[in-house]
Amino acid sequence: MELHSLLQVEQLAIKKQKIYRQSRFRYILRAMLASMFIGFGVIVAFKTGNLFYMEHSPLTYPMAAFTFGAAIILISYGGGDLFTGDTFYYTFAALRKKLQWIEAIKMWVVSYIGNTLGAAVFALLILTTGLFADESVNSFLLSVVATKMNTPTMELFFRGILCNWLVCMAFFIPMSMKGDGAKMFAMILFVFCFFISGYEHSIANLCTFAIALVLNHPGTISFGGVIHNLIPVTAGNMIGGGVFMGVMYYYVNKPYLDAHVEDQNQEH
Repeated sequence: MELHSLLQVEQLAIKKQKIYRQSRFRYILRAMLASMFIGFGVIVAFKTGNLFYMEHSPLTYPMAAFTFGAAIILISYGGGDLFTGDTFYYTFAALRKKLQWIEAIKMWVVSYIGNTLGAAVFALLILTTGLFADESVNSFLLSVVATKMNTPTMELFFRGILCNWLVCMAFFIPMSMKGDGAKMFAMILFVFCFFISGYEHSIANLCTFAIALVLNHPGTISFGGVIHNLIPVTAGNMIGGGVFMGVMYYYVNKPYLDAHVEDQNQEH
């Protein structure tokens, strides 16, 4: 089953490469879609969490973590191109020589740009709704963002590694499951794990920061804080997805992957 899922990862990387080669613009739009879907997850998580936060309830984080699962289902079933997942897919495909490393790097950069643009557009849409204008609604969001922007760099880096390792598993493990119900449950469970653990996801942070910056925010939230958080978190996410998923799965499954290729060659 694991081998079947890895071959699916390879096919997914090749499909994304085709879209990228056909149209950079379409690829960017797909990346924008992914971060907007995360934006929906961010809104529902912080809106739900805020109800408990205002009451100083211990259920604040569990409820926010549970509802954030909507984001991964939107991305998985609604399409879109997420940078964090691409770190796994493109690394694995490049190690398998199905993708040139230089092209993988270019696709990562373009995907990140698209995710950033999508986060900015979604934040502006939220601003126009006025739904987060009131302090009674945005206090949980702003307190979390302020904490993220003032966390030590090394802590952010390692939280980024653990986060994307888990998030890539949330996409990878359901590939071997039958039935959409089981797949959705697994996705929500893994996303709950990453959120409740306090790990750092660069694109989810991008969306959260963009929303916080367009709102009336305190001085603890700044553009400098965005950079302070995103550089180590993005680097950590790349290692989590690229090394702990891409390199690790390639290395431990290499004999089986090579045997599969030999079987295919004999058939032909």
